[in-house]
Amino acid sequence: MKKHLSTIILVLVFLAGLGMVLYPTVSDLVNKAHQSVAIDSYEQKISEMTKEDFHRILEDARKYNHTITTNEFPRNQSDLDGNDDYQAAVNPSGNGMIGYLKIDVINLRIPIYHTTKESILQKAVGHIPTTSLPVGGKGTHAVLTGHRGLPSARLFTDLDKVKVGDVFYIYVLDDILAYRVDKISTVLPSEVNDLQIEPGEDYVSLVTCTPYGINTHRLVVRGKRVSYEEAVEQQKTVKPVVETMPKEQIAVLVIAPVLLLLFIIILIVKKKRKGNEQ
Repeated sequence: MKKHLSTIILVLVFLAGLGMVLYPTVSDLVNKAHQSVAIDSYEQKISEMTKEDFHRILEDARKYNHTITTNEFPRNQSDLDGNDDYQAAVNPSGNGMIGYLKIDVINLRIPIYHTTKESILQKAVGHIPTTSLPVGGKGTHAVLTGHRGLPSARLFTDLDKVKVGDVFYIYVLDDILAYRVDKISTVLPSEVNDLQIEPGEDYVSLVTCTPYGINTHRLVVRGKRVSYEEAVEQQKTVKPVVETMPKEQIAVLVIAPVLLLLFIIILIVKKKRKGNEQ
């Protein structure tokens, strides 16, 4: 047993190291799979609903939005949780999922959930409860927030690649709302002027931490509502984005087999040395 102990320890150390190397890539892939399942389930639920259902839900959401005349930001746990009217609004599946966000220029398709609880932000995008619900309408400004650079998921990691003029979409109930980015700003967490409601305007802002890994400021990507047809027409002039894996994931997939090969070679050499010694 003792003569095999060093080999066992070597194997365990190698497996632990390999697990650490592979974790971000595997975890991100698993998270994306969960996001796809959530979106598919949402769309299935929507397909089972009627026009009357959509009308009722939208009316309730717009009534809620009429109570939000200025975007305040959570000051306590009650604000973070949202009231009963908020929790019930645009919640067709009963699991807190409002809809989903699609940003073609960064190949992102991700669920949007009520609140910004950490359990939500670990897997998706959260809606700040004290801002307009993302159902469109003049005099509204919905604010959605997500993490960057999590080891387990990319989420809003590539949001800084979005430029003024790019388009993103909010899929909610049976509608697709299109927003063209009209302003990008970097602000302190306490600076919320860019997130305020403006009379007659229909905005959605996407917010994440910046600079990457430091997180002292907030990156705000604001979109102004445009017609879906106009957005689709614009997309025809945009060079299609080729789906590519992040450099970090490519590196991991290259390094992992090399490490495995080196480990096998080490074991073989070690075994031969023991054989020669005997």
